[in-house]
Amino acid sequence: MKKSELRDKKSLKIYGIYIKPVFDIVLAFLLSLLLLPIIFIIWFIVYIKFGSPVLYYQSRPGKNGKLFSIYKFRTMTNEKNSEGILLSDSERLTIFGQFLRKTSLDEIPQLFNVIKGDLSFVGPRPLLVEYLPLYNDLQKKRHNLKPGITGWAQVNGRNAITWEDKFRLDIYYIENVSFVLDMRILFKTFLRVIKRSDINNVHGETMEKFKGNK
Repeated sequence: MKKSELRDKKSLKIYGIYIKPVFDIVLAFLLSLLLLPIIFIIWFIVYIKFGSPVLYYQSRPGKNGKLFSIYKFRTMTNEKNSEGILLSDSERLTIFGQFLRKTSLDEIPQLFNVIKGDLSFVGPRPLLVEYLPLYNDLQKKRHNLKPGITGWAQVNGRNAITWEDKFRLDIYYIENVSFVLDMRILFKTFLRVIKRSDINNVHGETMEKFKGNK
């Protein structure tokens, strides 16, 4: 291996282990203070429309597959059919819920996940726990780094692209993580939120579940 390649790998290791976590916590703390009025407003509206609890908790795999609870504002009701079974996502997703998702305001509580150390600002999005046994060896590499609020896949299509493309983009980030790439992703995330482009698939519903490679 060339000396230049060794220096690059050493620089990436230093950035990933020491600089990136400090940057995440400081930025998350500052944004939490700045967005506090918006957080209170959304909290109040969600409580009025959906009741308690205001936050949606779900277990997700983090770095090295370690599970943690991810936080989001609720965007769906708990409506059930006559047999007591929850209605489909599209039936429970309200207009206000669609607005929260399209503007990514439902993900503001994840700032507290960043402060706790569960998430980074940039990294592969944490997916469902049920997907863990479905990954091939290459796809498992997405857990080599801490997951993120946004990522390379999110600024290149998010729910509008296929699972294959999503994993390909995640692995690209894992293999090329750097401060410059993180800043590029954060900037593109800001632009996409402002434009509300490629945020969700049809009608703002959740993406079709990953079924593995078989």
